[in-house]
Amino acid sequence: MAKEIVIGTRDSALALWQTHWVLDKLQKLNPEYTFRVKHIKTQGDKILDVALAKIGDKGLFTKELEVALLNRDIDLAVHSMKDLPTTLPEGLVIGAICERAEPFDVLISHKGYTLATLPQGARVGTSSLRRRAQLLHFRRDLQIEDLRGNLNTRMAKLERLDLDGIVLAAAGVKRMGWEDKISESIPYDICLPAVGQGAIGVEIRENDEEIMNIVNKINHPDSADAIRAERSMMRKLEGGCQIPIGALGLIKDGELTLQGLVASLDGKKLVRSSVTGPRQEAEELGEKLASILLDMGADEILQQVRQETDEDDS
Repeated sequence: MAKEIVIGTRDSALALWQTHWVLDKLQKLNPEYTFRVKHIKTQGDKILDVALAKIGDKGLFTKELEVALLNRDIDLAVHSMKDLPTTLPEGLVIGAICERAEPFDVLISHKGYTLATLPQGARVGTSSLRRRAQLLHFRRDLQIEDLRGNLNTRMAKLERLDLDGIVLAAAGVKRMGWEDKISESIPYDICLPAVGQGAIGVEIRENDEEIMNIVNKINHPDSADAIRAERSMMRKLEGGCQIPIGALGLIKDGELTLQGLVASLDGKKLVRSSVTGPRQEAEELGEKLASILLDMGADEILQQVRQETDEDDS
């Protein structure tokens, strides 16, 4: 009888799409095993009436899955890489980073607007401080509305709240089959993505060689190196998913180019730079870019952001 491998996942529609995509790949590449999915609710799934920045973001969508891994209730956990903190709990490692989808953000407007044609003072929904800061840097007049919930919920709120548009990750929109709803793909020079955006990650127990051998077959080296650089930059900046930090690593001809930025919540201050070097030095490149951004004033911006979010909490 084939040994059963248990895959842990959140139970949102997008999380389940990603998990079954991983399951199908693993099943084809490891026919000697059987795979079963276990649904686990995370804190981020349960608290839907509070802005993400006010909850505290470390492991918001991952902690319960990681506890299940450490308790051996599951054998591996499937995450959106952008949800995975840059420092993992002791005893856990990233076993695979799957081939990344296009990581850009998109504007969805049932009124047919693009960023340029949105009317003065248009109301745009997003739960991301990173998107908020970059949108306001591009257009100060926009009214950014906090938008929580899974993709289905956010799409429903677009019309129910009569927003002029919402900004989402292209990868999630396309995975849900909603490509026809996209009004505009937002260029990287306007909005850099979140660290790891567009990629699916598989987290496993450290030193679990059997599971490592199973999941390593779906690791995508280009995506993994690019995202290692992004995560290294984020780690040195000590930023979480609710700090306005954007990053994008791209690999071409063995060279890794990493872009990064840090912005204030109101978008008025923004520092941005890039570095290029051998892909084998992904983590060093991430640290190098973080140092450049800190020298450009990122430290002061991040201190201000943390102070403002702390004040909102009190």
